[in-house]
Amino acid sequence: MSDLKINSLTNEDGSYTPLRDVVFNTLREAILRGDLKPGERLMEVQLASSLGVSRTPVREAIRKLEIEGMAVTMPRRGAVVAKMTEKDMADVLQVRRALEELAGEVACEQISMSQVKELQQASDAFKRLVSDPASSINEIADADIEFHNLIYQATGNNRLMSIMQGFGEQMFRYRIEYLKEHENYPLLVGEHEGIVEGLRCRNKDEVVEIMRRHVTNQAIEMKKIIREQEEQ
Repeated sequence: MSDLKINSLTNEDGSYTPLRDVVFNTLREAILRGDLKPGERLMEVQLASSLGVSRTPVREAIRKLEIEGMAVTMPRRGAVVAKMTEKDMADVLQVRRALEELAGEVACEQISMSQVKELQQASDAFKRLVSDPASSINEIADADIEFHNLIYQATGNNRLMSIMQGFGEQMFRYRIEYLKEHENYPLLVGEHEGIVEGLRCRNKDEVVEIMRRHVTNQAIEMKKIIREQEEQ
């Protein structure tokens, strides 16, 4: 197991993050970086010792990792880092495609001009980040998540917003892996801009079609990434 260093408990604004969330974020980042590899055991005692915390926040973090699909409990082995599989990826993105198309369709009917402006600003922010070599993958992912969250908010449907934000946890690993491939950025920027313009014009067919391509392109690229990782 690689040496792990716990993230800071203090946020930029001076507030504190609960220890269980800090441990979760530390382990999640270690998995995404590859410091904790697929199939590697997540042993509570070792992790607690490495991070300098008790077993309780480690146990809670592992449970949350299982919810996100980043960890899985194996018979006689306990929790291990989950492998990305084509089947799991296809299942997650199939659900995402349906929900994104629904969100785009409803948003076309409900979105206000002030929300369109806010969405345009989010699209511009994403474009600036992917154009800046100093941007971290987490900053880029957060900007992508913010863009899509604004679309969900524009639907005015609280149930849909709740489902999408909860489902976002299961999509996070695939989003990160997709965003690691810099050659995908021009396509993503173009799709975001197309979605904004479609919503501005309330062109439901165009928005739904771009949403469909947006997720389909991710599925195609993720299939390549998973197959490459399996061959290594």
